[in-house]
Amino acid sequence: MQFELTDDQQMVQKTARDFATAEVLPKAAEIDREHRHPKELVARMAELGFLGIAIDDKWGGAGMDHVAYVLAMEEISRACASTGVIMSVNNSLVCDPISRFATDAQKARWLTPLASGKLLGCFALSEPEAGSDAAAQRTTAERVDGGWVINGVKNWITNGPVADVCVLFTMNDRAAGHRGITAFILPMDAKGVRTGPPDDKLGIRGSKSCQIFLDDVRLSDDHLLGEVGGGFKVAMSTLDGGRIGIAAQAVGIARAALEDALAYAQQRKTFGKAIIGHQAVAFKLADMATEVDAARLLTLRAAWLKDHKRPYGKEAAMAKLYASDVANKAAREAIQIFGGNGYVTEFPVERHFRDAKITEIYEGTSEIQRLVIAGALAKGA
Repeated sequence: MQFELTDDQQMVQKTARDFATAEVLPKAAEIDREHRHPKELVARMAELGFLGIAIDDKWGGAGMDHVAYVLAMEEISRACASTGVIMSVNNSLVCDPISRFATDAQKARWLTPLASGKLLGCFALSEPEAGSDAAAQRTTAERVDGGWVINGVKNWITNGPVADVCVLFTMNDRAAGHRGITAFILPMDAKGVRTGPPDDKLGIRGSKSCQIFLDDVRLSDDHLLGEVGGGFKVAMSTLDGGRIGIAAQAVGIARAALEDALAYAQQRKTFGKAIIGHQAVAFKLADMATEVDAARLLTLRAAWLKDHKRPYGKEAAMAKLYASDVANKAAREAIQIFGGNGYVTEFPVERHFRDAKITEIYEGTSEIQRLVIAGALAKGA
């Protein structure tokens, strides 16, 4: 792994940082306060090529690598975690599986507008009774003349209320267990598709999520993503990559907590000096900086492995496990450094605290990451 970024990667990082600083950060508090989908920022990310960073330009993407994707995700999530996860879902959970499992005809129809930002995607795996246990799907796909009829309910679907396209997972053969899961590319305007009200969440409030109801939705075979019965493979391999994006989001949140706490510690005075001069505060900042850097390196390693087509599932799980823990710890310590000011919405660290928690839950809980890591160790990986 090269520790020096390429010229292209540095360009992406600078572009993302400039955009995040000038356009995203000034709106972050308002987006959170109003629970508002940042439509104008999503449009700007499309213009900058951030909604399909690692997709070949043949299919509407920016043609960059996953290291560049991680760099951009960190910068945008540092400014606004809600905006970051909108970007992450479209890249990791929608464009990536379509690029790997779709036919060329499907790529032309769906991937090109998704990667270029003309459409926005969502990923529907979780259900009311199927979270970590993805094989417990109850949404059914029944084979009929001319295609499939789909019925069921999906839960916690990020981008659901605003998405145009959904990567959908169904059970076509319950007796076959995980081998009976089939994936589809679902247009969200298809007859029989309904979305529930947006979830009222603790954090990432500008990232809309909801339930999706599927009532006798008819799809033709050209909406199949991959093979019939191959949906579990699509889902698990997609989540491996998605964990890299969420790790990068967590690094961004942790960095925001660190940078805001550092700036506050340099100007806030007690007992006649800036509080950074007190060892109790200085040591907190030192630990935060060390852990943020370690989380970043784990995340970059996972992205590098994916770019070089090497196994990366264990490393992606490690990156997400550690980065999400670091984000929560950094946000907690930032509030402690701010003292009473950290507990009020006038200052940003309470938002970082609320935003950080979800990184330990979605795209595989921290407990699931430990199972993935332990399983890989048991196999000698």
